[in-house]
Amino acid sequence: MDFSFYIAKRYLISKKSNNAINIISWISIIAIAVTTGAMIIILSAMNGLTSTVANLYNTFEPDIKITAAKGKNFVANDELIQEIKSIEGVVAVSRTLSDKVLIKNIDKQALVSIKGVDSYFNKITKIDSSVIEGVYDLNNSSKNKILLGRGIANQLQINMNEFVNEVGLFSPVRGKSQSLNPEDDLSQMYCTPCGIFSLNDEFDFQYAFVNIELAKKLFDRSDKVSALELGCEKGKEENVSIALKEKLGTNFIIKNRYQLNDVLFKSLETEKLATFIILAFILIIATFNIIGALTMLIIEKRKDIKTLYSLGADLSLIRNIFMREGFLITGVGTLLGLLLGLFVCWLQMEFHLVKFGNEFIVPYYPIELQLKDFIWILTSIMIVGFFAALYPVRVFTKTDLVH
Repeated sequence: MDFSFYIAKRYLISKKSNNAINIISWISIIAIAVTTGAMIIILSAMNGLTSTVANLYNTFEPDIKITAAKGKNFVANDELIQEIKSIEGVVAVSRTLSDKVLIKNIDKQALVSIKGVDSYFNKITKIDSSVIEGVYDLNNSSKNKILLGRGIANQLQINMNEFVNEVGLFSPVRGKSQSLNPEDDLSQMYCTPCGIFSLNDEFDFQYAFVNIELAKKLFDRSDKVSALELGCEKGKEENVSIALKEKLGTNFIIKNRYQLNDVLFKSLETEKLATFIILAFILIIATFNIIGALTMLIIEKRKDIKTLYSLGADLSLIRNIFMREGFLITGVGTLLGLLLGLFVCWLQMEFHLVKFGNEFIVPYYPIELQLKDFIWILTSIMIVGFFAALYPVRVFTKTDLVH
């Protein structure tokens, strides 16, 4: 065993003539442990919330979305689809067509975004898994079916457990001037609700889905689409995105799932970073106890320092002993904090101690442990612990102390 480490360990666990030194040392350890545990718990909880939000958007968003650089719609012929499918990593390509419509059920109405989807859409997304009433029945183009968000269904007072009327979809006819009869300027279609989906309020009050053939008739876009949505092999999204940019050039905008919701995810990352910085400042305050503990220990061990110096120990060895002492205090506190944080996270994951309620999307607070968080936490604590120990060791073990 290293000599300086052996002495440092003895100083940590042995009784001192002044009991206050032991108390301050253990206060330092407990303070670091509590701060470390808090950092793990809070960051893991934020990871859980971020993953929950991401999963909600993953239900609706594809791996990659291709839209026109200019205009709302573009022609997506079979040649273009085959060119995209030829890229390694592409699993499926779905044509979609979206626009705003007025939807009416008897005397109830709402302005919503209608998204026409083909039979591949529910293969590259998980929209069918979010259906809470009825079924996902949009693959048959011969039937005029519509899948409604829960918020829209509530506005229109549609209940799938009762008799359901056809709902009317109204969209302005392209290229027509205003006439005396307003209905002449509107394209009308009638659909039967097949189901109700629920993701969150942003989607539930905004979107409804129909078959793309119905959407083309409604919007008079027989040869155009709003977007091409791609499903990719796991881990190959970045390679597919790069290949698409090379093949399609500047005429198209290509975004992955993260880029489609970059404001949301950047906001979540910024929140996490701000939280980490705040907790790091609390950690710095907690390490002031180390300065006090080491200062008192060095003053108490003056005789030992002089004895070691007389026996041939140089100033570097003496300083190394107390630096090791500081690292031991930091290390023990960090280890206890890691165990504490992991234990609390495990309790929440297994027994769901902190709950939101059944009316929420997730009934309990989600927790997700990430290795990078542990690396950042351990690195921060050891750096702060190093500088906290460096000051008293440098100041109170000067050469004049050992002469």
